[in-house]
Amino acid sequence: MRALAFCLALLAISGCYNRLSAQDYKVAVGLRFSTADPTISNSVSVKYFMDETNALEGLVSWGTRFGLGGLYERHQLIGGIPAFTWFWGVGGYLGWQDKNTYLGPMGAVGLDYKFANAPINLSIDWKPELDILPNINFVPEAFGVTVRYTFAPSKVPAK
Repeated sequence: MRALAFCLALLAISGCYNRLSAQDYKVAVGLRFSTADPTISNSVSVKYFMDETNALEGLVSWGTRFGLGGLYERHQLIGGIPAFTWFWGVGGYLGWQDKNTYLGPMGAVGLDYKFANAPINLSIDWKPELDILPNINFVPEAFGVTVRYTFAPSKVPAK
């Protein structure tokens, strides 16, 4: 746990000193493979960058529950390496299983990489959920890997 906290602190510090453009794609569509416990587990993922660091991600999940999720994400470069970022985000989800409705907020922390010579984006993340409905329940087992096809290189100039 200390190692995870140290790594996250290191990423946060490096992100504060890095003001270059965080991504070189505008839209990406792909599949997220995750643990089965959260509402937003295995999913179709669509990520849209509003500018060089701010993105919206939509998720349609088909795991143990059917679910819809949305996140606002903030991306920061890691050590000045183009196309390699860490991100954090906040959002929410709505899901259904066996006549139960699941609703609550979720967060996100992860790493994102866009291959330079291929239209492929790879992301690993932790997206914990807090069920408000049907019962209050924290779901921390929400680790995933996402593979996306990228479209339209971003034309936003670096700052």
